[in-house]
Amino acid sequence: MNFHEVIQQAKSCIGPFCKACPVCNGIACKNTMPGPGAKGTGDGAVRNYQKWQEIRVNMDTLCEQKAVDTQVRLFGKTFAGPLFAGPVGAVKLHYGEKYTDQEYNEILVEGCAQNGIAAFTGDGTDPNVMIEATAAIRKANGSGIPTIKPWDMETIREKLELVKASGAFAVAMDIDAAGLPFLQNLNPPAGSKSVEELKEIVKMAEIPFILKGIMTANAARKAREAGAQGIIVSNHGGRVQDQCPATAEVLAEIVDAVGEDMTILVDGGIRSGVDLYKALALGADGVLVARPYVTAVYGGQKDGVTALTEKLLGELRDTMKMCGTYTLGEIGRENIRQPHLG
Repeated sequence: MNFHEVIQQAKSCIGPFCKACPVCNGIACKNTMPGPGAKGTGDGAVRNYQKWQEIRVNMDTLCEQKAVDTQVRLFGKTFAGPLFAGPVGAVKLHYGEKYTDQEYNEILVEGCAQNGIAAFTGDGTDPNVMIEATAAIRKANGSGIPTIKPWDMETIREKLELVKASGAFAVAMDIDAAGLPFLQNLNPPAGSKSVEELKEIVKMAEIPFILKGIMTANAARKAREAGAQGIIVSNHGGRVQDQCPATAEVLAEIVDAVGEDMTILVDGGIRSGVDLYKALALGADGVLVARPYVTAVYGGQKDGVTALTEKLLGELRDTMKMCGTYTLGEIGRENIRQPHLG
């Protein structure tokens, strides 16, 4: 099964909001929320995709031919490539009735583990979303990263107990989820967190803590001050604030600010192994891909996850070879040609 076949099969069961587009670029779904779209005009998701396309790679085959190595070690684990499936919660609400969150996460987490990568799992207003996500990670021997939303401190404490019981090797918080429309005025409440509050959460976690939703160098420095071991440069796929810059526009300045001190991942519109290469060249240690992995599960279950993973890592290997970079450590900004990025 290849990813084109996965997309065709997904079209029959992923609606009504997601269209399982051949290229997931945010245009067809625009501002559909619930659904996969972005907030307001829908510009955020579209811009994320477009800005990666504006960066070009510098081809160079005047070099010694060697075996390409995409392996990477992050958060104490070795992965087949610098690639993670991004967190998605409440799949019935956003993507259709075919799977419960438990079914979706079991397929995704196990499928990623079988392919030598790992999945971030999502959280939601229903407490069962986190319960089922951490159960899927426990079933996969801890091969996954639960992502907690920025609830009140007592709820976070309760969810961290589920994380610890799962054996997960790291935990994340999508701090930008404070802006999701369907998290407003809830009980338990969700909202932004101060550096002091984050310090307490990092201490409670007891495993590597990753903060998702960083879009400025200043926010990255605050994450570092709070003790986060990693950050994810992310605008939540455009779902929390309209008219934000794309992640490709801000990644380099964030890397320059904190790249020597913490692991930096990035998401938002990365749809090919060539895009993945560009992110590495800008200084990221790895990337997250979310919406296409939903299509992969709906269109092919674990075979779909394999098809997408093989596609992305195969494209990455091809680009590394054609740019004369045979290990991840050889990839740098000299390997890309950038437009003016803001």
